[in-house]
Amino acid sequence: MPTKMQERPTQSAADTATRERILLEASRLFRHHGYAATTLREVADAAGIKAGSIYYHFESKEQILGEVLDKGIQAVIVAVRERVEALPKSATSRAKVAAAIEGHLWGLLHHGDFTSANIRIYGQIPLTAKNRHRKVRREYADYWDALLDEAMSRGELRRDIGATIARLFVIGALNWTVEWYNPQKGSFDNFAKQITTIVFDGTFTRE
Repeated sequence: MPTKMQERPTQSAADTATRERILLEASRLFRHHGYAATTLREVADAAGIKAGSIYYHFESKEQILGEVLDKGIQAVIVAVRERVEALPKSATSRAKVAAAIEGHLWGLLHHGDFTSANIRIYGQIPLTAKNRHRKVRREYADYWDALLDEAMSRGELRRDIGATIARLFVIGALNWTVEWYNPQKGSFDNFAKQITTIVFDGTFTRE
């Protein structure tokens, strides 16, 4: 049994599909049962392969965890950047933040098991895995801080609310939509618009 990924031959399409199925099933199990409580045998059973076969694709449960976390956060980051960067250079900060909100929601809700696992189990994972992901999480936070700092410098964000507090509140609220969003109760576009309206304008009418 090979112990180093670089010693393995180039994977076939079937191998790639099996590898992705393992990651998908692992993300579901991590999401619903937690990282520590999920065994590699359970992951293998859910993926429809023998327990020993999992080592052909991954060296350890922690490596599977790492790729699940990667997929979850990268799905969100890519969706956010694509939407913000598609705006014209003259776009207002409000438009940029609205695009970031839509992208964050899209990444979350269209990769639900990966993103929910990322949110739910981050506090449970080994320190080595946590340290590895702190950098990308920090970079994503910095990206949002830059958007909000720009909004403040333009006078589009209230100065009595700090950018860090605003970012923590908004991202925290957006993250948990993955647990209750129901696509059968309306389109994603309408949902994203409602969330954006709440973030920008609140929920009560002005007196």
